[in-house]
Amino acid sequence: MRTFVMMTRLAPHDAHFVEVASKLQTRERLGTAWVDKVKEKCPEVHFLAHYALLGPWDFMDIYEAPDEETAAKVSIISRAHGAHHVESWVAIPNKQLSDLTDEI
Repeated sequence: MRTFVMMTRLAPHDAHFVEVASKLQTRERLGTAWVDKVKEKCPEVHFLAHYALLGPWDFMDIYEAPDEETAAKVSIISRAHGAHHVESWVAIPNKQLSDLTDEI
């Protein structure tokens, strides 16, 4: 399994606070539906952490998935359930990166 980090923004970066607050309340209601859909469509995905953030992103999810295609499905499901912007990143353990550096 590979580790992925998904960053989610619910409204445009320059959105008014009231719009963001409204989307956060809506997202809370849709959150269960989102998780259920991920479990249905990507049963092999294992969530490691979910954080609400202060800054340009609203949420960060860390999860394991077998490949990039499965990670893309998770991102698409997030967009379909109200996220304005989603980025998914592959996370490489530091030790693994260090080992790659040693090989070079």
